[in-house]
Amino acid sequence: MTETESIAYDVVVLGAGPVGENVADRTRAAGLTTAVVESELVGGECSYWACMPSKALLRPVIAQADARRLPGLEQAVQGPLDTPAVLARRDDYTSHWQDDGQIQWLEGTGADLYRGQGRLDGPRTVTVTGPDGTVTTLTARHAVAVCTGTSARLPGLPGLDAVKPWTSREATSAKSAPGRLIVVGGGVVATEMATAWQALGSRVTLLVRGKGLLSRMEPFAGELVADALTEAGVDVRTGTSVESVSRENGTVVAVTGAGDRIEADEILFATGRAPRTEDIGLDTVGLEPGSWLDVDDSLLVTGTDWLYAVGDVNHRALLTHQGKYQARIAGAAIAARAAGNEPAEEPWGAHAATADHHAVPQVVFTDPEAAAVGLSLAEAEQAGHRVRAVDVEFSSVAGAGLYGDGYKGRARMVVDLEEEILRGVTFVGPGVGELIHSATVAVVGRVPVGRLWHAVPSYPTLSEVWLRLLEAYRDN
Repeated sequence: MTETESIAYDVVVLGAGPVGENVADRTRAAGLTTAVVESELVGGECSYWACMPSKALLRPVIAQADARRLPGLEQAVQGPLDTPAVLARRDDYTSHWQDDGQIQWLEGTGADLYRGQGRLDGPRTVTVTGPDGTVTTLTARHAVAVCTGTSARLPGLPGLDAVKPWTSREATSAKSAPGRLIVVGGGVVATEMATAWQALGSRVTLLVRGKGLLSRMEPFAGELVADALTEAGVDVRTGTSVESVSRENGTVVAVTGAGDRIEADEILFATGRAPRTEDIGLDTVGLEPGSWLDVDDSLLVTGTDWLYAVGDVNHRALLTHQGKYQARIAGAAIAARAAGNEPAEEPWGAHAATADHHAVPQVVFTDPEAAAVGLSLAEAEQAGHRVRAVDVEFSSVAGAGLYGDGYKGRARMVVDLEEEILRGVTFVGPGVGELIHSATVAVVGRVPVGRLWHAVPSYPTLSEVWLRLLEAYRDN
């Protein structure tokens, strides 16, 4: 192992996923010299094993489902999907797991890229062990930003390693559809991958420990998605735990808490995420390896004046778009402090990631889609707000029927009765992912309900659901 001399930068970023890239982009835009360290592919989890490949797998599935709702197209799309063609398009969207294009973009910002394992080595110092064993020491004049993301968390089942289970990485990068697939979990990864692989030719069994799917959303979201998965052929079993798993002559055998024995070719565990902080030298700065990192709203790690944790590692909102938002805030805060200015602390300011608390949007790309922003009814009540939920069926909107015959979906807005603003909005139905930004603007902007009457939705679109929601609120 050969060590080189120390190289100084204004900012050092650990992790070159979308979050790290955006921190570097913002600090470079502020004129700060920036180094970015990456141990895998530039572009991170989202580009190669999460957002992009999963949505590339799901888009043909959703398009076919939409076409089957339309007379004139229904008969033309009754056959199975061309799975090899879908997988080939997925490969194109991951750039065949090559990061040349991402490197070009990052270098275009003026940041310097270091390949290898980056570890903290005391305050404002990062060592990078390169692929050839060479160690480079980077020092940061102003800030180090940890943007290392998360990895799949597997349960502590005996012998699980020998089974070689799928995680989200294998589920989004598989080269063929397994004949039978067990999916364990009831969240976003579980429901999206059950949707995709069932349509691509697998016989999917979905095992959910809890009472329903998508437990962090309004209950009706999980109910509608579960109904649709069942209709598509997925065997959905709620209230079901996996007690043991083994692989016998190539076949996976899962035994449930009820004693049921389920056989499959592969098993996917979508049972949560863990921070990728176990091997980045946290112990050298008084922090616990493998822990989530607590931060303030400028993304500064509690108890430090130089260490930032941005994206999934701070456990505020495990979503790519929210991590990129945090990166923009952190970049501005780092630049302000580097200039000798104290970042503004007021909510919704340039240096505060306030949306993390009040307006996190998310789309689940199942069929139907589920989209939400802000607080659910239960969350709003738990937070002490005096609220009322207003629900309408999408069948009351002309645009829903035009979108497709038999359109099923529901919308809810959670109204704060004292301030007359929206605390949260949820849409479930085909195509509703494109509606959620309007709800996000309403929640972030604290738009009064009375003013929303003047935001006229175009006819005949799904957006008229806003008018139906306002009418329901007024009439009750």
